[in-house]
Amino acid sequence: MPTTDDTETRTFQISRRTTLGAGGALGVALSLPSGQGEAAAVSQAPVSSGPTVPIRAMVNGRAVTVETDVRTSLLDLLRERLDLTGPKKGCDHGQCGACTVHIDGRRVASCLTLAAKVDGRAVTTIEGLATGDRLHPMQQAFIDHDALQCGYCTPGQIMAAVACVQEGHAASRESIREYMSGNICRCGAYVGIVAAIEDAARVMGAGA
Repeated sequence: MPTTDDTETRTFQISRRTTLGAGGALGVALSLPSGQGEAAAVSQAPVSSGPTVPIRAMVNGRAVTVETDVRTSLLDLLRERLDLTGPKKGCDHGQCGACTVHIDGRRVASCLTLAAKVDGRAVTTIEGLATGDRLHPMQQAFIDHDALQCGYCTPGQIMAAVACVQEGHAASRESIREYMSGNICRCGAYVGIVAAIEDAARVMGAGA
C-alpha cells in the first residue's frame, strides 16, 4: 500500500505532466503568425450536426466569408468564429443588451439574430467603432464620465448609446433613459451613462 507521501508525489507528477502538455499546446498556438490565426478563425469548418449556410458580410469594414450552421446566432459567430469578443453573452435572451451590435447602422441584440441574416450586410461591433487610435466620441465620453464599473455591459451600452444619438433620441435625459432601457447595468452606473450620452451627442452634432 502506498504511503501518503507516495500518493501526494504521484498526484503532483500527473498534474505537472498534464500542465506541461497543455502549456506546449498553448505555445504552438501562440507561435502561429497573426495572419494565419485570422484565416483559421474565418475559414475553419464549423462543427455542425445540421445544414450550413455561407455568409458573406462586411464586419467592421472587413470582408468576411464564413460557413456556419444555419442555427448559429450572430453573437456566437462574432465571438466563436471571428474572435470579436467585445459583444458579451449576458442573458442570451435579448433582455440585457450586453450583446448589442449594429447591422447596417441599426442596433440589434446579436444573441437573438441569426448569423444567416447578415449575409450581404454590414456589421459593426465595439471593435470597429474607433478610427485607428482615435476613440469614438461616445467611447471617450464614457471614460470622461466614468460611466462604467465592472465593464461587462459597457460595449453593448456604447453601441446602443451611439444608436440612441443617431436615431435622434438624445434630446433629453428622459428620452435617453427610455431608449437605453433595453441595456441593463447591474453595477448601476446609469447616471454616468446618461451624462456620457448627453456629452457625446453634442460632439456628434445631435441631441441635447
